[in-house]
Amino acid sequence: MATNRETVLITGASSGIGEALAWQFASEGNALVLVARGADQLASLKNAIVKRHGVKVVTHPADLSLPGAAEKLHKSLQGTATKIDILVNNAGVLEQGAFAEISGDNHQRMVQLNVAGLTDMLYQFLPPMLQRGHGRILNVASIAGFMPIPGLATYAASKAYVLSLSEALAEEVRNSGVSVTVLCPGITATNMLAKAKAGNSVFDRMPGILVSDVEYVANEAYKGCMNGAAVVVPGSLNLAATLTARTLPKWLVRRFNGLVGRATIEH
Repeated sequence: MATNRETVLITGASSGIGEALAWQFASEGNALVLVARGADQLASLKNAIVKRHGVKVVTHPADLSLPGAAEKLHKSLQGTATKIDILVNNAGVLEQGAFAEISGDNHQRMVQLNVAGLTDMLYQFLPPMLQRGHGRILNVASIAGFMPIPGLATYAASKAYVLSLSEALAEEVRNSGVSVTVLCPGITATNMLAKAKAGNSVFDRMPGILVSDVEYVANEAYKGCMNGAAVVVPGSLNLAATLTARTLPKWLVRRFNGLVGRATIEH
């Protein structure tokens, strides 16, 4: 049986990058607190991880897009004297399409989960880490956060918020014993991509070289988090894209993304 080293709370843990990170942290002997909306998926993942790695796993089904959900989760963990050493804010949602054709409810859902929910999780769990002088935070953004993307306008804007907030916090907590890392993956083989492909044939024709393996992304995220890196961008093509977005004139980045983004809308 593995030795529990630290306790890691992972949101959006039932699939995709969150699930891959759960396996990654468990393989290193860490105890897990897994949070997602699907109770059955969490239970299945818990059983599989415990069977393979023998670590302690606790599940908390929750919808973090709802006001007060993060506070409720924090109080529940306080009630069981569970101390969170590492917080992974992975829960997020994506809607692809023209801004005017996405429902108002779906725009709000992206803002509530990707922005408000993540912020509230930080508000609940960062102060205790600072008080103890120990902790790590891994926020999951996207390379979309580096640039405006027509067809992903609200999603990209929400990830730009996560990127900016994370970089600011990384400097705020410097030398405190707490580190803040932001993961900015590119297109990754997850259920989110499968949903995008189902709704838009353009994604189905995307070259495989542009799609990252989810286990690779999780491994890079884990290493960056444990090393206290401020920003992690897995993959050389993705890194080149983010560097280009930050060095080219904004109008040129906007025009190029406009050409690409409109193609996904007008397919």
